[in-house]
Amino acid sequence: MREDRVLDLLAFVDRSPTPYHAVAEALRRLAAAGFSPLREEEPWHLEPGARRTVVRGDGSLVALQIGSESPAEGGFRVVGAHTDSPNLRVKPRPDRAAEGYRQLAVEPYGSPLLQTWFDRDLSLAGRVSFRARGGATAAVQTALVDVRRPVLRIPSLAIHLQRGPQGAVELNAQQHLPPVVGLEDAPSLAELLASELRAAGGPVVEPRDVLAWDLMAYDVQPACVAGARGEFVLAPRLDNLASCHAAVCALLDAASSGVGRATRVVALYDHEEVGSRSAVGAAGPFLADALERAVAGFKDGAPQGLARAVARSSLVSADMAHAVHPNYADKHEPGHRPVVGRGPVIKVNANQSYASEAETAARFAALCADLGVPFQHFVTRSDLGCGSTIGPITAARVGIRAVDVGCPMLSMHSCRELAGSADVAPMIAVLAAFFREDGG
Repeated sequence: MREDRVLDLLAFVDRSPTPYHAVAEALRRLAAAGFSPLREEEPWHLEPGARRTVVRGDGSLVALQIGSESPAEGGFRVVGAHTDSPNLRVKPRPDRAAEGYRQLAVEPYGSPLLQTWFDRDLSLAGRVSFRARGGATAAVQTALVDVRRPVLRIPSLAIHLQRGPQGAVELNAQQHLPPVVGLEDAPSLAELLASELRAAGGPVVEPRDVLAWDLMAYDVQPACVAGARGEFVLAPRLDNLASCHAAVCALLDAASSGVGRATRVVALYDHEEVGSRSAVGAAGPFLADALERAVAGFKDGAPQGLARAVARSSLVSADMAHAVHPNYADKHEPGHRPVVGRGPVIKVNANQSYASEAETAARFAALCADLGVPFQHFVTRSDLGCGSTIGPITAARVGIRAVDVGCPMLSMHSCRELAGSADVAPMIAVLAAFFREDGG
């Protein structure tokens, strides 16, 4: 089962080159287990045991398994994660020519390790908005696109042309990131996208009808298992698709064992890597709206239902954690140095960059102990800044007490990251136990 979980994670990552594709893949898995879509513009009527999903902005998803009791009485068990990862995104007018090459203008999204994107076999994926012509009218439509094959390359500068020590070249995001897409007579991006849409069996789109896009580069090298004994998972976007995968698997595992008192929720957000401040991010109203409507839609609602539900609820914010780096151990707090493959990490920050507190951390630790799963702790050195997650943002936005956890990893924000094979199944098991902990 542990090996199956690892292989399933690899498949999930490979099918999810963008947040939009990650949500599409999660929806595919949930639909196979009987989860049906809700529409935000329509009334919600929810019965005990109902399995529903709602999407906002293509890159954010809330999935619910309604409990046997009203959320006002049974509360919510929420696992949150984020679908986006640091990468390179295509600008609105990207086509450029230089020295006989066709290039694309790109900009960093989030905080990628820029040097790791050089000399990679890169493709393009995302969503494209276009004018679909038919009859006397033309409507704007949006479709997912994934070129799949290598079409981009950011070539490094040869060491012979650099001054100073090896590796001392300073990267400038504006000057040094534009990838080559071909020689100067290569097709424009609009031509490439129109061709890809047609090849995927979509509508016939002319390049002039391609109006806008949300496109990002990604490495086409498949995710894999590595290490002398298969100890490692090597893949892009593990931060944070590994947690999205764990959340969806845990919900499906819990749902397969029946309905509990509490309503089980998975919230997968876009835009965490850039601060979550959007209509679809954790700082927006998406989850709060869904929870409020789940209360109101359950058997005609309940008086003061949302506040009562929140008081009975808890949140696990699942985001990858920093494993101790063997070459930079001095960058880690003594006594709080997680190791890849040794279990989930509870993340704590006194200044609330993580939402964990004693009680919520203890409850997660107890779940691990009950399952025989070892767990670890992480805090940032006092003289270094601390990253943050959706945990404190969601806790502040919705009012649910939370714990921040994650699987340990190395190479965070690299084009290709490293996590532990032995950590995949235990995290899923603990999150499934969290969904079931109300005794249902």
